[in-house]
Amino acid sequence: MLGINRKRLSVATGVCLAAGVLVFAVLSGCDKRQETDKSEKAEPYVPTIVTGEIQAGIEKHIAEQVEKGDGYFTVEFEGKELKLKLVRVHVEYLASLAPQRHFACVDMVSSDGQFYDIDFFMAGDPGAMTVTETTVHKLNGKPYYVWKQKEDKTWVRAPVEDASQELLGVLTGRDTFEFCYQATLPEITGAARCWIPLGRSDNFQKVTVKSISVPGTHKTLVDKVHGNRILFLELGPEDSSKELEIVYDVERLEKGAYADDPTTVAKYLQPESMVPSDDKFKAIAEKAVQGREGDLMRARALYDHVIDEMNYKKFGEGWGKGDAVYACNSLYGNCTDYHAYFIGLARSIGIPARFAIGASIPSERNDGGTDGYHCWAEFFADGKWWPVDISEADKFSALSMYFFGHHPANRFEFTRGRDLVVEPGPASGPINFLAYPLLEIEGKPQKVKTLFLFKRTICDARGKTD
Repeated sequence: MLGINRKRLSVATGVCLAAGVLVFAVLSGCDKRQETDKSEKAEPYVPTIVTGEIQAGIEKHIAEQVEKGDGYFTVEFEGKELKLKLVRVHVEYLASLAPQRHFACVDMVSSDGQFYDIDFFMAGDPGAMTVTETTVHKLNGKPYYVWKQKEDKTWVRAPVEDASQELLGVLTGRDTFEFCYQATLPEITGAARCWIPLGRSDNFQKVTVKSISVPGTHKTLVDKVHGNRILFLELGPEDSSKELEIVYDVERLEKGAYADDPTTVAKYLQPESMVPSDDKFKAIAEKAVQGREGDLMRARALYDHVIDEMNYKKFGEGWGKGDAVYACNSLYGNCTDYHAYFIGLARSIGIPARFAIGASIPSERNDGGTDGYHCWAEFFADGKWWPVDISEADKFSALSMYFFGHHPANRFEFTRGRDLVVEPGPASGPINFLAYPLLEIEGKPQKVKTLFLFKRTICDARGKTD
């Protein structure tokens, strides 16, 4: 096979399509050829097909159908006509099932921003393949069928039980919860200042501040570039070891591709202190997107590249700062490093991309703590912003299709952007990103113990109440 990544193949995807494809030859009529008498007429020569030729065949088929369909590949599905554009061919799943019988699987996006995994069966020789069957396999990573083996050893499609069930850690639709942001100040030995994110409402989250309990004097600042709201505290030694708490009511919607003010897009091509313009980024990005057309397909290639190359681990010094150069050189880190690297690659080839940070709310329970902060990204293509979460996609490969184009409902965004500038600002300069409190004592940064708690207030996406 061409372009296979060992890391990606080594992780279970939840639906073992690759195995199903390889043994589907039996169902497709690919019986073992019977031996013939030497006097019988020889079988005609059948050319060997390699995966590159299968990829070329399916791409040719899609391009021809797009030309006929006014710019879209159309598929009839559940009583409606899907209008789709190609995002990528799953090179790792291409297979020649038997002479002149082939399989291909592709990701496509609909005109309303939904992602579909489409399976194709093909017949024919190189340059002359025809599609014999087209089926919708998944919607946003959720399968409609799986492969199951019958008693006679043939393989057939079987429906997935409760295909609408939420994926691992993902709540779709809507989520509502009370969120408590708590922190405990360290010993304060002199004049101190502190900056804390204040969540705000937008088209995907409705945020109500229920209470603010903080020591010292405080006021609200606004980051004029990104619109973030930041609580600013002035503190003294008398505030040592005191607690601060902000309580919110949050109603959050699942986020898919969405339109936004196009006049703001260009600023997300500009470098930042930890996501600089870098010739190395450009060289890596250009290699990764080679042969891809359109920013959506090119962004998917970069997304796959980051998943393939990066490893999620917190080791040594340097990780966790969202330093794109560090991530590129070390190829490991946490969510900030994954998304900084992606953003740097995207911007280097002219794809606007931006960063946001907040908290991921657990899906498997309705109250308790969260695992600290979490961050994500968005890129701009085809007139829309497309959400991505690459570190989560890497940790849970079954969700890799979902997290290219979606953020789940169980999220709470604190701030957006990097290099935040407010007045008064820290002595250290623009704020790299803001999730935990940024505390300076006599101008020197100090860590603050922080805890995030939540309680669902109505019900979760599974319909369970408190």
